[in-house]
Amino acid sequence: MNVGVFGRFERGIENAVNSVFGRAFKSEVKPVEIASAINRAIDEGTAVYSRSRTISPNVFTVTLSPEDSARLDQWGRDAIAEELIDHAIKYATSQGYTFLGPLKVSFTSDQEATTGIVGVTSQTVRGAVAPVTTSTPSPANPIIDVQGQRYLLTGPVTIIGRGSDADIIVDDTGVSRHHLELRVTPRGVIATDLDSTNGTFVEGHRITAATLVDGNTVTIGRTRIMFWTDPESYA
Repeated sequence: MNVGVFGRFERGIENAVNSVFGRAFKSEVKPVEIASAINRAIDEGTAVYSRSRTISPNVFTVTLSPEDSARLDQWGRDAIAEELIDHAIKYATSQGYTFLGPLKVSFTSDQEATTGIVGVTSQTVRGAVAPVTTSTPSPANPIIDVQGQRYLLTGPVTIIGRGSDADIIVDDTGVSRHHLELRVTPRGVIATDLDSTNGTFVEGHRITAATLVDGNTVTIGRTRIMFWTDPESYA
């Protein structure tokens, strides 16, 4: 592990996370300690997939004492989980790890756990998309940019829409709940409009289905989606 990078990351967490949640914890578990425990779980759970690709766990369960768990409830588990996910992505990026699915952090309480002690278990769970860390696009795993947020397509089918069950959720009233399907096939990535209200456009042309080429722009509602498969054209 790069100790220098880890040290800088830890200081960054203390500044960013403790400024938000510092008052929530006194002698109990602090957010930086949970983040550090997740970092260790990431390192311990990695698997070398190839010479240039190390896979990291992406699903984490944090076990806390009832007292620490109650304090999390007071400040909102979802907000803390989002902060921890953001820092886990930054840590994986700094270490050159790749995710195979979206990140998830959940919390559980154990009556036998000691106050101030964090337990973390991790899993690698493949999903339709994953955050982009050090990955480069390829025909098998394209990268898309949705309004500045980049995703690696790690599954054969990705659904984009406004619905909470979409693989990529878009906050755009002009987008249907299930608006667009991206399907990775041996013949290329096929974009299919899912009978949306306002339609899907590739390079300004309304489509029912179209095979995307590198650098295409797909528009749904007011949302622009950039598409890459070629590392050389990926910016």
